Amino acid sequence: MKITVIGAGYVGLVSGVCLSDFGHEVSCVDNNLERIDYLKKGQVPIYEPGLDILLRRNIQSERLKFSEDLAGSLIGSKAVLLAVGTPSRRGDSQADLSFLFSAVNDLIPLLEEGMVLVVKSTVPVGTNRSILKLIQKKRPSLKTDVVSNPEFLREGAAIDDFMRPDRVIIGHSSEYGKKIMAEIYRPLYLRDFPIVYTDLESAELIKYASNAFLATKISFINELAEVAEKVGADIKSIAKGMGLDDRIGKKFLRAGPGYGGSCFPKDTLAFVEMGKALDLELSIIKTTINVNEKTKQ
Repeated sequence: MKITVIGAGYVGLVSGVCLSDFGHEVSCVDNNLERIDYLKKGQVPIYEPGLDILLRRNIQSERLKFSEDLAGSLIGSKAVLLAVGTPSRRGDSQADLSFLFSAVNDLIPLLEEGMVLVVKSTVPVGTNRSILKLIQKKRPSLKTDVVSNPEFLREGAAIDDFMRPDRVIIGHSSEYGKKIMAEIYRPLYLRDFPIVYTDLESAELIKYASNAFLATKISFINELAEVAEKVGADIKSIAKGMGLDDRIGKKFLRAGPGYGGSCFPKDTLAFVEMGKALDLELSIIKTTINVNEKTKQ
């Protein structure tokens, strides 16, 4: 299948390279000309173990291309992956969707019949439905679908996470979109990796819920570390003893300076803001954030 990936940043680049290694014909598009020139030469602008080898292999096999030409790259594509950043908005903690919708508006006039728009960006509940309605409003006769396909890539283990995932989440609004996604991820299906098909809103929420729960485990063990310090207990032994319970698990139970990085801080804050919009107080997640700030201090 021919696939176009919009955005050659961390998520877009890893996704594009791995999909080309599945055997798909992939074009990665970005408006950063310096980055595109760098990638065309087979050079990787980020450090991710194994990514440079896969990238050069698939460039040489002519399954992977990089371009700044959006219109030309879209010709013949069945799926268009949106891997655009959704950082915290300045002035508040809501997800900034301006980059995403700018890309969507650029795409709408160029979409061909049967193309499926696949959103890999982390977005608040209802965003994919809004994109679908926008396309239907501007191109009412166009046969298409919008799919929510959130990423769960860990920095330093992204290739393994994509090639051997815990699960693939696909939120769709039509059987056509489901069929296209099944074709894209057929190599994983044939190796029995779990693929969960659901609605758009559930797929969006799975992403936020997963990150919020992992952040909660981190804040929990850090708060417990304070108790252990007060009573003279060993937090490493406590974490080991807890983690051996399969219902709890040992991952993300290491006491330390709190969570950081590019995802957990913005996603937990955006989740709380999402709750406010729904007139809900997400008290567990708010406490997770507060404990993390206290831990850093």
